[in-house]
Amino acid sequence: MRVVVKIGTSSITTHEGNINSAAVLALCDEVASLRKSGHEVLVVTSGAVAGGVAALKLSRRPTDMPTLQALAAAGQSRLMQEYNMQLDRHDLVGAQVLLVPNDFIDRHQYLHARQTLLRLLELGCVPVINENDAIASDEIRFGDNDRIAALVAHSVSADVLILLTDLKGLYTADPNVDPNATFIETVKADDELLSVRAGTSAGVRGSGGMASKLAAARIASWSGVRTVIAWAQRPNVVVDALNGVVDAGTQFLPRDRELSARKLWIAFAAQTTGSVTVDQGARDALARRNVSLLHAGVSSVTGDFEIGDTIEVLDPQGVVIARGMTGVTAIQASAGAGLRSQDLAEGVAQVVIHRDDLVILIN
Repeated sequence: MRVVVKIGTSSITTHEGNINSAAVLALCDEVASLRKSGHEVLVVTSGAVAGGVAALKLSRRPTDMPTLQALAAAGQSRLMQEYNMQLDRHDLVGAQVLLVPNDFIDRHQYLHARQTLLRLLELGCVPVINENDAIASDEIRFGDNDRIAALVAHSVSADVLILLTDLKGLYTADPNVDPNATFIETVKADDELLSVRAGTSAGVRGSGGMASKLAAARIASWSGVRTVIAWAQRPNVVVDALNGVVDAGTQFLPRDRELSARKLWIAFAAQTTGSVTVDQGARDALARRNVSLLHAGVSSVTGDFEIGDTIEVLDPQGVVIARGMTGVTAIQASAGAGLRSQDLAEGVAQVVIHRDDLVILIN
C-alpha cells in the first residue's frame, strides 16, 4: 500500500519549541516497519518554524511574515538533519521535498511534482515533505500542511492518509474542556461531521487544529483515500492506523466520487475572495446537471474578486452549494446579475463560472 503520514508541529516539537528527537525517532521506526512490510511511505512534516525559533534561541514565536520565513529557512535544515539521522539507522534515504500551493493548482507544476514524488518512491526513498515557507509569496496559512498532505495523497494515488496529532482522534466535543466528550471511531463519506467546524487552535507551537484535520480528511475523502486522525504518541500508531485497528484513531471513509487535483484545490484549498447567491432555478440546475453558472441565475454578489479568483456559490438560503473559479470580475457579475446572455454589456463573458471550473458540494 502507499501511505502518506503527516505529523504536526505540536507533535514533533517539545514544549520549549525544540525539535523532539524522540518523536522523529519513533516515526522513522514506524516508517521502517512499513517499508519492511512492502509499503511505500511519504512523510509530510511540520516543525521548520519552531525549529528556527529554538535554533535562534528566541523567547517566543514571532508573528511577522519576514521573520517567520527566515525562521523556516533556519529550522528546515535542522529538521531534515533529524530525519536523515533516524532514517539512516534503517538504511533508508530521506529526500527533502518543499512544496507551495502553486504546485497543486498549476497543471504543469502539479505533474512535475507528482513525477518527482513517484520517482523518489521508485528509487526507494522516503520523501519528507514540507511547505516551502521560506519563499512562500502568501502568508503561512493555517493548517497548510494538513491540506498539502491530503493533496499529496491524491497526487500519488495513496491508499491511506494518516494525520498524527495530539489527540486520539475526533471527539463529539473538545475533550480538554468537556469531560463528557466521546471518541468518534468512524466517519462515513456522506457524514455531516466532515463539514463540522472544529477547534482551530493547536497551541503556541502549531498553526493548525482539528478544523484543518477535518478539512484534510474531506479532501482525501473526495480523492477516494481513507484517512485516519490519530494520537502521535500512541505506540505503533502508524502501523495500527494503516491496518484499521479499532481504537487506533478516527477513520474517515472515502467517497465513491473522486475529483481531479485542480477541482480539489478549487473546492477545498483555494482561498475565496467573494461569493454569488443564485436563485432556486439556478441552484437546482447546478445540483442536478453538469452546467455552467450564467448571469441569469445570479441574484446578488459580495466581495471584490477578479477573473480567475475562487468564489463561493450560495443558494437562496445562504448555504454554500459550490465553489468555482470565476470568469468575470465582481463588478461585471453585479452588473450582469439576473440578465440574459444577449443583454450583457459588450465584452463581458457570458459565463460567471464555467462548469470545468465549478465544484458542486452537495449531493
